[in-house]
Amino acid sequence: MWLFFAFSGPVLWAASTHIDKYLVDRYFKNSDTAVLMVFTALIGLFMLPFIWWYDPRVLGIPTTAIAVMIASGIFYMGAMLFYLRAIQVEEASVIAPLFQTSTLFTFALAYVFLGERLKWIQVGGGALILCGVLFLSFDSSFRFRKLKMQLVFLMLACGLVLAVSSVIFKFFAVRDDFWITTFWTYAGEALFGVGIIVIPHYRQQFLALFRQSPGAVIAINGANELINLGGGLGVRFAYLTAPVALVSAISSTTTLFVFGFGILLTIFLPRLGREDLSTRNLVQKGVAAGLVAIGVALINLS
Repeated sequence: MWLFFAFSGPVLWAASTHIDKYLVDRYFKNSDTAVLMVFTALIGLFMLPFIWWYDPRVLGIPTTAIAVMIASGIFYMGAMLFYLRAIQVEEASVIAPLFQTSTLFTFALAYVFLGERLKWIQVGGGALILCGVLFLSFDSSFRFRKLKMQLVFLMLACGLVLAVSSVIFKFFAVRDDFWITTFWTYAGEALFGVGIIVIPHYRQQFLALFRQSPGAVIAINGANELINLGGGLGVRFAYLTAPVALVSAISSTTTLFVFGFGILLTIFLPRLGREDLSTRNLVQKGVAAGLVAIGVALINLS
């Protein structure tokens, strides 16, 4: 059964990526994606009393750990803002491999600040990730496209901020309790949302969108958060019953599932998602996704 739970993470996270793309295209095509972060913050705020009821220990941990977990949530929301702005202009199957650069940044920062040493297999895995990312940036004439490079920079910023969040969390916070971590991370996300809503321009967009279709946005975003949470729980349970390195390697297949789901949506449900199915584009995305997945697997297995 551990294999089922290990694969639940990448499958559910891949589905979540396509839901993000649908949300952005359907409701935020002409709005700033920062407004979507307010809805995400509201979902986190809504979850806080339920988590506290389930595990009252969330209030009994050191203040320093609380502060770092909150900071981790704020960093996470910042990274997601870069991610949503990237997915606003590109297909989900292109975004997914770029998202994996956070693994590369995490190892680099851990090497500098935590004294963790890299092995040659990890260096090779990082090189494969970079190759996959760069491969997505070429056009049909194998020249760098301006739009693609802007996309790469957005996702590199996303990966770097996520990595900073992970390294800070690893150095200071309590890492072994899922619900305590989730509670204070959601608290940080809620604070980030408050920071956005106090800006008049974003507040006006949020209120306008909320008046137009509040139920749809909240329902879809809420379902998306539960999907993400389910993926995290599945992988965490797999960690308890199988080698951590093996589970981590399986988690790296997220990009491949995003690629596969994109093809299925385009063929059977084009209103929910559309990918470029030209032969050259499919080969380019497939090679890039494969390189990134193998690179992440090599890093984690080592």
